[in-house]
Amino acid sequence: MKTLLFSKGLNKKISSLVFLLITTCSCLVFGQEYQKLIYKGTKKTLPYRLLLPENYDSSKQYPLILFLHGVGERGNDNELQLTHGSDFFLKNDVRKNFPAIVVFPQCSKNTYWAKVKSRQPYAFFKRKRKNEQLELVEEFINYVEDSFPIRSHQIYLGGLSMGGMGTLELVYRNPKKFAAAFSICGGAHSRWVRKLQHTPLWLFHGKKDQVISHEFSQQLYNGLLEKNAPVRFTSYPEHNHFIWNNALQENDLLEWVFSNSLKSQ
Repeated sequence: MKTLLFSKGLNKKISSLVFLLITTCSCLVFGQEYQKLIYKGTKKTLPYRLLLPENYDSSKQYPLILFLHGVGERGNDNELQLTHGSDFFLKNDVRKNFPAIVVFPQCSKNTYWAKVKSRQPYAFFKRKRKNEQLELVEEFINYVEDSFPIRSHQIYLGGLSMGGMGTLELVYRNPKKFAAAFSICGGAHSRWVRKLQHTPLWLFHGKKDQVISHEFSQQLYNGLLEKNAPVRFTSYPEHNHFIWNNALQENDLLEWVFSNSLKSQ
C-alpha cells in the first residue's frame, strides 16, 4: 500500500475527497480497512492508521476516537500500533452501533507518550512537563478536525499501558478537549486530579500488575471520587498487566464512551 504524506494546511474539502478515494481504492491492511497515512507536523511526522465509518459520508459529522498503543508497538513501520485494540473497532456491531472515525497514531521508537520520571518502577512528575510527542499528537488532533467532519463535542481518547499513561497525560494537558477517556493499565500522578476531574474517565487495571502498579489507578480513582468526578474503575483481582482484551470486552464500554459529550458536561 502506498504511504501518503499530507501537509497541515491541506484544504478540507480536497482532503476529504482524497481520503475517501483512498478508502475506496486502496488495498486492505490486516484484511480490513485501516488506511496507512502519515501526518506532517510543524517539526516531525507522525505515522497513523485511519478507520472511516462504514458508508462514510463526508457531508455528515462523526465522533473521533484516538487510541494510543503500548511501548512494544513503537516504531515507524505504521503497522505495529494495530497489534492490540484495532480488531475491536472492526467488529460488525461496533461499526454498526457506534460509527466513528478511529485513528491509531504510532509513537516513534525512542520516545514515549507519557512524560515520566522513571520507568519500572514508574514515577510521574507532579506538574506539566514539555512533551514533544504529545505536542505532536495535539497538532495531529487539530489536523484531523480540520480535515474531516468531526463532532468537536465528541472527541474520545483511550489507550493501553504506555498509551494508558499517555491518555491521562493528554487529558491533563487538555482538560476541556475530550468528551470521555479510558485508560487501560495506565497511571498518572495523584496530584493531577484537579485537571482530570472534569473529564469522564474509566480506569482499568489488573490487581497483580507488576509493570505499572495498580496503585496508580486506585489512588487516582480515590482522588477523583473525593471531587465527585465522573469516574469509573474496573479492577481485575486475578490479572496482571495484560488486561486490554478484558477491558475492551466490557459490554458497556462504548455505550458509556458515546453517552458523554462536551455539550452535556
